[in-house]
Amino acid sequence: MSSLRARCPACRTLTAVAVGSGYECHACGREFPAGLVRVPRAWGADGEAMADGAHLALPYPETGIVAWDSLDDQTAELASVLPERPLVLGGCCCAHLGAVRGLAGRVDRLAVVWLDAHGDLNSPETSPSGNLWGMPLRMLLDDGVVAPEDVALAGARNLDPPERAYLGETGIDDSLDRALAGVDAVYVALDLDVLDPGDAEVFVPEPDGPTIEEIEAILRDAVSRVPLAGVGVTGHVRDERNTLVVSRLLNAAGL
Repeated sequence: MSSLRARCPACRTLTAVAVGSGYECHACGREFPAGLVRVPRAWGADGEAMADGAHLALPYPETGIVAWDSLDDQTAELASVLPERPLVLGGCCCAHLGAVRGLAGRVDRLAVVWLDAHGDLNSPETSPSGNLWGMPLRMLLDDGVVAPEDVALAGARNLDPPERAYLGETGIDDSLDRALAGVDAVYVALDLDVLDPGDAEVFVPEPDGPTIEEIEAILRDAVSRVPLAGVGVTGHVRDERNTLVVSRLLNAAGL
């Protein structure tokens, strides 16, 4: 499906068309601030269960589903079909790879605010599990898609020793002041396990996380400083509770 045309979530017809950074349905007249791309493939253990999260019900026009047999193909396809302002709904954090690659090609400097209980900073040499979903932020940094000075990692509290060492080497921390200084736009990578386990149903819960209100404050702060390029949401179970949580957080980001 073309990113210029999408299925309206209100009337379910293929009559939502891109208008600027959002969509307008020619059948029912509804307007939407973003186009939704579902990315169900997950790259690691229990991938089938995690992939179901990409089918969370969200009220945004669906521009397509990207599901390939290799991560490289998935990344390339997603980068090429992104709407102007995408909402990428993934099974695992590897969905952010194509989103960031595509959006980084549209601006001189793209910032990334990575909200996650985990660092996603392992490499194949340092990963304890070998799951690719523990590596996407590191992949983006190693490939030069984004620069360390333009990345903020917030909410991380379960980091492997090599990840902590990498943060020390690169200077990456949770500072929006640093990460958003001088950039043209920001992409928000929201893994729902950043939240305290009492607030959402996720695949890899970690105790003592920030509240929904605290993540809302980070999102509002980020988009008040620079334009929002897009948002990716990952790591969640598909259920009604999470639909409400994700919708609330997207609203805080201006979507």
